[in-house]
Formats: sequence, C-alpha cells, structure tokens
Amino acid sequence: AHHHSAPPPNRNPRRRPSPPPPAAMDEQQVLLGISRSDMLARIERCGRDPAMLDLGSNMLLHFAYEYLPDPPVSPTAPLSLAGASWVPDGVDRISRLPDVVLRDIISRLPAKDAARTTALASRWRPLWRSAPLALVDNHLLPDGGASGPLIIGAPSPRAVTAAVSSALAAHPGPFRCVHLTCSTMDEHRGEMARWIDTLVAKGVKDLVFVNRPWPMDLRLPATLFSCASLTRLYLGVWTLPGTAAVPRGASFPNLRELGLCMTVMEDRALAFLLEKSPVLEFLLIMWSQTGVRLRLVSHSLRCLQLGYTHLEDIEVVDAPRLERFFLRNVSLPGTGKFTINSPSRIKIGGAPNLRVLGYIQPGQTELGISNTVIAGSKENIVPSVQILAIELHFGVRDAVKKSPRISEKSTGKVNLKFWQEGGPMKCVVQSMKKVFFYEFQGSRSEVAFLKFIAERGRVLEQMVVVVSSKCFSWVDDDVNVKLKPLTGAKWSSKACKLHIFKSPRTDVAGPLCRHNIACDFGWADPFDLRYYYKAERMSVS
Repeated sequence: AHHHSAPPPNRNPRRRPSPPPPAAMDEQQVLLGISRSDMLARIERCGRDPAMLDLGSNMLLHFAYEYLPDPPVSPTAPLSLAGASWVPDGVDRISRLPDVVLRDIISRLPAKDAARTTALASRWRPLWRSAPLALVDNHLLPDGGASGPLIIGAPSPRAVTAAVSSALAAHPGPFRCVHLTCSTMDEHRGEMARWIDTLVAKGVKDLVFVNRPWPMDLRLPATLFSCASLTRLYLGVWTLPGTAAVPRGASFPNLRELGLCMTVMEDRALAFLLEKSPVLEFLLIMWSQTGVRLRLVSHSLRCLQLGYTHLEDIEVVDAPRLERFFLRNVSLPGTGKFTINSPSRIKIGGAPNLRVLGYIQPGQTELGISNTVIAGSKENIVPSVQILAIELHFGVRDAVKKSPRISEKSTGKVNLKFWQEGGPMKCVVQSMKKVFFYEFQGSRSEVAFLKFIAERGRVLEQMVVVVSSKCFSWVDDDVNVKLKPLTGAKWSSKACKLHIFKSPRTDVAGPLCRHNIACDFGWADPFDLRYYYKAERMSVS
C-alpha cells in the first residue's frame, strides 16, 4: 500500500490562487477549432495577458514531451578514439567487419552521423542506404536538441523540416525509428502528408509524431492507419480521423505500445484503435482534449495509463492480461477542469490479473467492480490487487471523508478514532505487508493514520515514511516529536521495521510514479523507494 500526502488547497482569500492548468483556463472548446489570432483576441477581450496563450501552450507541450519515449539514439553519446593511436599497424579493422555488423553500427547512430559514414571509406558508401535508419528531427537542430523542446514562440525550423523531407526521400528504408516533434505541421500540410505516405511505404517501426500547435485540433492523415509495420506509436496534438476515413483493411498487427497525448478523438476512434491492435500491451492516454468513453476490451493489454484527461467513463470489460492500471488526476466530464466535486466513474470487470492500481483519489474516483461501487465490504475489493496507491489530502477532512472506505457516521477530527470508525478498512490493513508514506507533512491526522495501520497491521513487515523537505526544516529531534505517537504505539507486528527518510524532492505536487517506470515490468513495484535510494536516512528514537 502506498500513500501520498498532498498539501491542502489554499484557503487564504488574500493570496492570489495559483494559475489553473492550461486545459482548465476556460471552456473545453477554447482549445479546439480556433485559430491563434482568434484565441489572442478572445484572451484580450477577457482582460487577460496575451502572453498567457504561449505560456499555456508551452506548458501543455512540455507535459506532452514528458510522456514521449526517448529515442534509441543520441547525438551526445560518448565516442572514444583513444585506442586508435596505439593500433600497431594502423589497419582499419572495423571496415573489415561483415556487412550485417556494419549496418547494425550505422542503425545505432543519429541520421546525420549515419549519413556521414559514407565518407569514411568506399567500404561504407553503400551501407547507409541499406541500414535501418533512426531519424530524430530534434537532432537536426544546430545544437542537436541540447536545449530541449522548442517553445511555441520560436519560429518553425524550416531547415529541419526540409532536412526531414530530404532524408525520408533519399533513404529506401526500412526506418528503425522516426521521431518528428519540431515542425508546426499546419504550415507544412503537403510535406506532412508525404511523410506519412513515405513512412507507411518504407516500413517505419517506431514513430513519434507531434504537431506543434496551432491549431490544436489538426487532423491526422488517415493513411497512417495503413502502417502495418509499426511496433510503437506516439501521437501528440492531433485530431484522430473518424473510422469512416480510415482505409479499408487498416490495422496495426504488430503494434505493442500506443501513446496518445493531447489528442481529440471520438469513442469509436479509440475503440477502433484497440480493436485493430491485437498484440497491444501498453496504452497511454495523457491530456486528451475531449471527453471520451473508454470501454476496454483487449486480450493483450498489460498496462493502462490515464492522466490529465477528459474521460467520461472508464470500463474495463474484458482485459484478462491487464496487470497495471495507473491514473493521474483524471478530470471530470463536461467541466474541462480538475476538481474533486464529483467522481470519475471507473468500473473494473474482467481483469482477473490486475496487480497494481493507483493513484486512487477519494472523493474524485468512483471505483467499482462490475456494477458494484467499492465501498464497505471486503468482498467488493479487487481480489487480485497486490499494490494499491492512494493520494489523500490529510489536512482536509471533507476530502478524506469522501473516501467510500470511511463511514459517513464518522465525526470529529481526522484522528485515530476517525480511522477506527471506518470498520471495513481494518480488513485491508490487516493484510498489508508493506506501507510507503510519501511526503509526510507532520500533521496529527497523518500520524493518526500511520498509528492506525501500525496497531492493526498483523502481517506488516515494513513501514517507510518519507518526510517532506519542502514543508519543514527537519532535524532528528523534530522527527522524534512528530512521530512519538507512532513510535510509542503498540505495534501489532513486532517484526515490522520502521524507516524514516528525508525526501530529496523540492515539490510535492502530484504522485511519484513515473510513467516510464510504470510500464517497465522489470520493476516489481513501481511505487516503491526507487526514487529515494539517495535520500538521507533519519534516525528515530
């Protein structure tokens, strides 16, 4: 079990509230079907700073970029020629390697460096055209992409767009990976369409295709759905084509990983993608711009990640291989805002192998099995889940009390009695072996919660408390005072180990689990202490 203690919302009317997420600046349609100039005019009419448009757009893009996979090649990879000076006869033994080995070397280089190998020796000249190419447009920038993603205000790099067109036309394929994120696609619609046609014809396997807005709802060419060679696909800032526009017989028979970031899509388009991807194992939906109903039917999917997205309903109907289900601040239908006034509806039906579930937010997430909302009984809890992560606002009683695990008859403060009155939760606590409590703020309600677990955790083996470094200037004596009720409690499990760490994080906003760790099955528990191995251990007496 994992708990993330989030700070309470700002209640001080004199303080200016933090700016809302860009998607929440206005009604949902603000982002869709509107030109940049019209958007600027609308912002000015509302008496707002026009600079907010680029600021908000950049924030959105940076969120999108955060969820894109890293390319398998890098222009900054270390190259060593140290051994060249002591080769006794000066013979070029690398060029004597078999063609298959040299092609593999070339395919592991950025496209620009791969093309330069033709100048090494005559032995290399024909190899570039027959080696799988890795083309990343960010590497074609003057700094090789070292400065990070381009901001909205920067001019569209016409030279990079032209270089991409040249490379795609010159190389006969196949393409190992193609990552295109630098171009404002609306300014290059003809070239964009030709890129897609070329990538489909030449068998791209790994494609990251991101439009730099505006507009935010540029329609993705439907010919991409004919690309049967794809094994990984990430799309950003597009409107997915309707199913009627998709070529007949289109499918993704080899697609294992799909990421949709800041997309506009219909229910049917999403269902079509899942239906036509029979071996899909990893699905990521982040910052979806429009409300969509996800009805998950997939016999191959193993990991589902949803976050910052407008999903009206989520229903896991038939997903026998689904093992991990992650949520991050799923927004509410019809509002376009991130709030906890009403729950997002999630029903988990056919997922017998679901092992990891989080972050669940009491009061925001209405979680059910089939038609039964998870509430008061042990029988209703997903029996297969072994790792559960919950985000709680311990400083706000109403937010905690909205949890369906807590009895509505509970009264008073969020103290030990408060948790004791939530009888059904005892069943959960008594079966837990490990508890990680991240970003501990030092409040009495947090200590009461931990004490409740300590006194009822019969099989508890480990409790780890990570103290927030942002909210407190901690010294060991402070820790002792704050945690004295916990250390002095009558622990149900005498063998349990209590570990205290100082958090290395400077921010406490949002869950800790990173998306790339979430989908990496090499990590048995994506919520554990891997982010805190370098944290300072604190002694508690």
